[in-house]
Amino acid sequence: MDDSNTSEEAQCFEIEAGADDEGERLDRFLAHHLPEMSRSRLKALIKAEHAALNGRTIVEPNLRVKPGEIYQITIPPAEPAIPKGEDIPLDVVYEDDWLIVIDKPAGLVVHPAAGNWSSTLVNALIAHCGESLSGIGGVKRPGIVHRIDKETSGLMVVAKTDGAHHALAAQFADHGREGALERSYEALVWGVPRPRKGTINAPLGRKPQQRQKMGVLAKGGKEAVTHYKVLGVFGAPDEPVASRVKCTLETGRTHQIRVHMTHIGHPLIGDPLYGTGFKTKAQLLPDDVRKVVEKLLRQALHACVLGFAHPRTQEIMHFESPLPGDISAVVTSLSEI
Repeated sequence: MDDSNTSEEAQCFEIEAGADDEGERLDRFLAHHLPEMSRSRLKALIKAEHAALNGRTIVEPNLRVKPGEIYQITIPPAEPAIPKGEDIPLDVVYEDDWLIVIDKPAGLVVHPAAGNWSSTLVNALIAHCGESLSGIGGVKRPGIVHRIDKETSGLMVVAKTDGAHHALAAQFADHGREGALERSYEALVWGVPRPRKGTINAPLGRKPQQRQKMGVLAKGGKEAVTHYKVLGVFGAPDEPVASRVKCTLETGRTHQIRVHMTHIGHPLIGDPLYGTGFKTKAQLLPDDVRKVVEKLLRQALHACVLGFAHPRTQEIMHFESPLPGDISAVVTSLSEI
């Protein structure tokens, strides 16, 4: 394989197909010979006319290769990021040349979108990582492989190279069923789930009449599995008020924990979208406790554990994050009931 720069930034690779490559799809063939690049990115580059066969441009990712053919693939320089870097403090838990793990605070949006075009995690990462960010699909943006809700706090891993993004994305797609991926959250919920340890297996999707909300759907929902375990109970033994629950994800659907806990009758304390029907429970609390709970202006949910295999070294990485101050204050207050 000949690796040479066609310009100061663009790269061109020439790869000759061997006997073992006969009949392979072009995008698979290129991904095999360029392991630091994801197949999805190579597929996009082929469709964008950045691939050639013996000098002739080709745009079919499913083209079957033949021995002796020489393919060229040009990697254009990453396009300027649309979001601008902003000097937003990040709580960096771990960082190396391939990835960065951060402890995201509540209130920080991950991606720029309507209503939040700036002051997002993307803006912070652009400023923090600069040129080392993963260029996915030819666009210079942080290689975010998973997200957590704006008002959920806790651990996130972000890729800094295309190869790291590809490897981490595969782990998240597997949901830890066969690999090392582990994601656990701590939540404060109203009441006490029965049994105190169990699994919620209920498909999720957008509610037809309330598109901003997710719900358990009898038809058309995507598989969603949450394992939970009660860690502690607050209130009198015969009339518990709330509980502290550890939730481990087997899938990663939007609002999964929030919807699943609501589905079994135990919505998260402070959840403005799925727990509004339980505001009356807060009114039944002692005044001093109620005031602390009402100061929690978001769902009591924190990504406390994150584990994965390092995309470069395959070392098992494990990170833990303690409950942030606002949720800890509620725990302390409820413990006094």
